Amino acid sequence: MSDRPIFATLPRPRRVWAVASVHGEAERLRRLHDLLWPRLEPGDRLVYLGNLLGHGGGVAETLDEVLLFRRAVMAIEPAEAAHVALLRGGQEEMWQKLLQLQFATDPKAVLSWMLDNGVGATLQAYGGSLEEARRQAATGVVGITRWTQQLRAAIQARGGHFDVFAALRRAAFTDDGGLLFVNAGLDPSRPLEAQRDSFWWGGAGFGALDKPYGGYRRVVRGFDRSHPGLVEGPFTLTLDAGCGFGGPLLAACLSPAGELLDSLEA
Repeated sequence: MSDRPIFATLPRPRRVWAVASVHGEAERLRRLHDLLWPRLEPGDRLVYLGNLLGHGGGVAETLDEVLLFRRAVMAIEPAEAAHVALLRGGQEEMWQKLLQLQFATDPKAVLSWMLDNGVGATLQAYGGSLEEARRQAATGVVGITRWTQQLRAAIQARGGHFDVFAALRRAAFTDDGGLLFVNAGLDPSRPLEAQRDSFWWGGAGFGALDKPYGGYRRVVRGFDRSHPGLVEGPFTLTLDAGCGFGGPLLAACLSPAGELLDSLEA
């Protein structure tokens, strides 16, 4: 068991900015950062709601942009890195599983499912190809292990990328217990510590939230398979206009009490 925390705590927020799923659309993220930068103030916190990877053609450039902007944000109010939180999304979860493909019971089937769901863009960003992936998945444990080691080396060769993956958290919340940030959803019947993959695949449960979850005033997510845009409910907020699927990238600013203060689109 790792002693690395699985959740991020956002300390003493004045406001919190949340960025929706980027899905490898680096240029949209740059434009959003350009809009966001003049609005940031001391005391603001920033959360990327997962799915930085996948689908779009600028996966590696997206991580480069996140690294640059995170450094700039931290310079506003030097403190612990918790002022900027990076969440694990479904794309990051699949990528981690791909890097452990040698342990899968049926590597070919697992790989096929992941490729159908967008992981191919991340694979290509680190020098892999779809044809090679399918070929390697059929070679057995030793061959797959060599191949995944090559992918890990490609990640390490991109300055800071391995650090981004190490910094990913399953969810984030403000230290006063007011706001909870997730990737795609959660299971309202389970406590936060027992959510497991509901954070990535629990969209239906998110839509069923008709009262505060765990005392949080509002739960915010950055991915919805229907890409409805900015949707505000009494206890929820969805940010997903389809970035990576032909739509714009969204961000929103919230008060610690859960009030929607501002929103951006790029």
